[in-house]
Amino acid sequence: MNKPLEKILKSLETNKYIKVVKPVAASKKKVYMLYNLEPDESVTGGAWYQDQDFETEFVDVLNQQCYRFLEQKREKTKNYNTGPIAARNMTYVSSKDVLKYISDLGISKVKLTVTNIEVILNTLICDGKVERTLTNDGSHLYRAVQPLLNSMGLVKTPCGLCPVRKQCSDEGSVTPIKCHYIKDWLE
Repeated sequence: MNKPLEKILKSLETNKYIKVVKPVAASKKKVYMLYNLEPDESVTGGAWYQDQDFETEFVDVLNQQCYRFLEQKREKTKNYNTGPIAARNMTYVSSKDVLKYISDLGISKVKLTVTNIEVILNTLICDGKVERTLTNDGSHLYRAVQPLLNSMGLVKTPCGLCPVRKQCSDEGSVTPIKCHYIKDWLE
């Protein structure tokens, strides 16, 4: 960048006409925008990023707490003497309910939205821990579910998912003794 342009940008920054925003997608670039505007989530990464780093621990905690809330709701309904359909329907909650629970816990420094919570709930759906249903008014309700089947023990070991298990034998280049997958799994 040339000197006169740098000087002008620095002056505009000092007088709070513009500010520098570092986009998540291109951390080496400087993007300038009007001082009083907030950047879009597509630029900053939203609630899941801080200082251009993905907050894995934060997302994990949100996953755990959202699931915990849904689990508690399911456990409470076991104490009621109602039919199975009524009991099932009582376990459903809206994403707004989950957001209120998370907000009340105070675990987030950033202000989360219903959309943020729905992203977390969708990951729980993909994990098979939560199911979603559509209501008559078009909104979604969520509830914790128990997996239908626990996975077999062999699938949980590295051998059950090993890409070279067909070549594995007692002798040769691929053996259980030389396997780095098993060593990593045992540590």
